[in-house]
Amino acid sequence: MDILYHTIKKRIAMGRLRSGTRTEELMDAIRAKIASRAIGPGDRLPSVRGFAETMSVSPSTVVEAYDRLAAEGVISARRGSGFYVTGSSISPMSVSEMGPRRERAVDPFWISRQSLDADASMAKPGCGWLPTDWMPHAALRKALRSLARGEDALLTEYGSTHGSLALRRLLLGRFAEEGIDVSADQVLLTGSGTQAIDLICRFLLHPGDTVLVDDPGYFNFQALLRAHRVKLVGIPFTSTGPDTAAFEAALIAHKPRLYITNSALHNPTGASISYQTAHRLLSAAGAHDLTIVEDDIFADFEPSPSPRLAVLDGLDRVIRIGSFSKTLSAAVRCGYIAARRDWIEGLIDLQVATSFGGPSPVATELIADVLAGGSYRKHMAELRQRLAQARDHTAARLAKLGIMPWIMPRGGFYLWCRLPDGLDSADIARHCLEAGVVLAPGNVFSVSQSAAPFMRFNVAQSDDHRVEHALIQALDQSVRRE
Repeated sequence: MDILYHTIKKRIAMGRLRSGTRTEELMDAIRAKIASRAIGPGDRLPSVRGFAETMSVSPSTVVEAYDRLAAEGVISARRGSGFYVTGSSISPMSVSEMGPRRERAVDPFWISRQSLDADASMAKPGCGWLPTDWMPHAALRKALRSLARGEDALLTEYGSTHGSLALRRLLLGRFAEEGIDVSADQVLLTGSGTQAIDLICRFLLHPGDTVLVDDPGYFNFQALLRAHRVKLVGIPFTSTGPDTAAFEAALIAHKPRLYITNSALHNPTGASISYQTAHRLLSAAGAHDLTIVEDDIFADFEPSPSPRLAVLDGLDRVIRIGSFSKTLSAAVRCGYIAARRDWIEGLIDLQVATSFGGPSPVATELIADVLAGGSYRKHMAELRQRLAQARDHTAARLAKLGIMPWIMPRGGFYLWCRLPDGLDSADIARHCLEAGVVLAPGNVFSVSQSAAPFMRFNVAQSDDHRVEHALIQALDQSVRRE
């Protein structure tokens, strides 16, 4: 038995491998032998029973490893003969190939790719989600076990066109608490919050139309809208919402079709709209036949509700969207749209055309199960308290470096901060990326590219000594270069 197999066997015998990784270790051992040319195309692998005895594992573990390698095309099964190495084995990827591309332009896609493709060991104060250990794992697992015992159709069939009635009813209850009178057929479940916006864009926009967005505002709004080939006009965002004078001037000058915003715990600033601003926006929108999309994804992070455009408008010209990726799980994707009944019908047709039915019944029923239980309210109460402490702690640490919050938000997990004078956040982000820290520089959020002195920090992801250390080094290098 060669050294590689001996090492794997020793680790298994010492109990250093979790049962879930034994299969993966066996797969890695076979891939390594192929990569080293110890075995090649056409060579027969050991029998299942023989390999299991050699490695001191169960035959079922070897069967699973062989089956998964066969699914990858690394090996193939020959009936009555065993498993053989194929001629199309893929060489192992290098670490550099697996990591994010660091040399690309710092644009709205930059932060998405850096955050999504970052190695698990990297610090990610620039990402847009909570750490894994902050999420309600016990409630999610309980819901998954309940689904596993449910009807077979739930695991195998398409979702209905509106999506889970159970989840829509739960949403109706939440809307009623806010004062929104809406029926179940005015709510459409989607594959994600991003898909909700995409469907609305497909439904309401044509190439060349003008759309208003906050400046700064959520960077993926920009990326998605540009994919729809529309013109973007940024509206300066203040501590009480969009600049109403600039908003009204843009309505006259550009005749936009749509405005997309966060009213509560705005991304990236953390600000919430005031009643005065909300009323003025709705009055101007009505006068100019403008539709508003209000993304309410951060609603549950507020200690108490702030003004909402959808509540004040009654879903006449405001479309409410949201999702559960920030509060429950980004792995269980589901969004929603609440709007006029006639618009929902058109949006359903679009979702059928692009996705053939609503979101996965597994995802929607799992979310409904968690929301219906008392554990969700407790989870959110604990999150709000934990985030309040993290905001204060992060703000204090950043202040020591001369990085100051634009405002202190009343909830959520973002701090929009100004860097010391003369520094460009894109340069700081590039320096920190080399040190294994992913940041979110200001101009990725700005249509006008006027936010270079700013940086968005996720306070839940910032409690890592590497973040402060990388920032100190990057700030020092930038100052010395000046």
